Amino acid sequence: MSQPGTNEIELPEAKALIDRFYDVGMMVYFFATIIKCTFSRPFYFMRLVDQIRALGLGSISITIVIGLTMGLVMTLNFGYGLAKFGGVLYVPAVVSLSLAREMAPIFTSLLVAGRIGSGMAAEIGSMNVTQQVDAIRALGTNPVRVLVVPRFWSAVISLPLLTSLSCFLGILGGMVVCQNEFGMPPGFYINKVLDTVMIHDFLSGMVKSGIFGAIIAIVGCWRGLATVGGTRGVGESTTWVVVTSSIAILITDFFISKIFLLIWGH
Repeated sequence: MSQPGTNEIELPEAKALIDRFYDVGMMVYFFATIIKCTFSRPFYFMRLVDQIRALGLGSISITIVIGLTMGLVMTLNFGYGLAKFGGVLYVPAVVSLSLAREMAPIFTSLLVAGRIGSGMAAEIGSMNVTQQVDAIRALGTNPVRVLVVPRFWSAVISLPLLTSLSCFLGILGGMVVCQNEFGMPPGFYINKVLDTVMIHDFLSGMVKSGIFGAIIAIVGCWRGLATVGGTRGVGESTTWVVVTSSIAILITDFFISKIFLLIWGH
């Protein structure tokens, strides 16, 4: 026999779980719509260029900061940690491999998600609550084709490039720390990096960041088109997008990493 009040507790939790599965299903359908609109006319190429300029170039400053910071902090901690065991010579390999495979894609994507994901939700959500999206439909144009497709592909294109920059700057920052803190010659550091990081390590990070860019764009644009409730709804949507896209990136990263390890065996 159930205790009093049990149903009142379980039913809202069950409804919330059902709502989450519904959201996932709708976003999968939304992704299919994006792909369909991409490979059918018209394709607004200049809108794509504008979005790459806004999303990609606009995120360079934050990418430079996170890239240098990751390289400096990781090298400093790994260096003094491995120095206790006489393993300073392994610092370039550990830092470069960690940056190429995991750290650069993850941290760059999370920070960019806070910038462009919330921006997509706020911009499209504002258009939705002010009925500008309805006006686009009234003109006989699919809002997904006009508003979403350029943002989706700009995120997929821009994020791997930003990750490459972040990874390069992280490795460069690691070289500076190794030279100044541990007396390691730059030439030795670079040789160790080149001997350690293979092309598939770098490509795995690029593939991850491209997938993360797609996740950010899908979550941000879908929530923007579903925004209701005026300015308060726009604020709630931006918060929801940042949290949801960050969680989705972290969960997806595990499965992608597992797939790559199964493919390459190490």
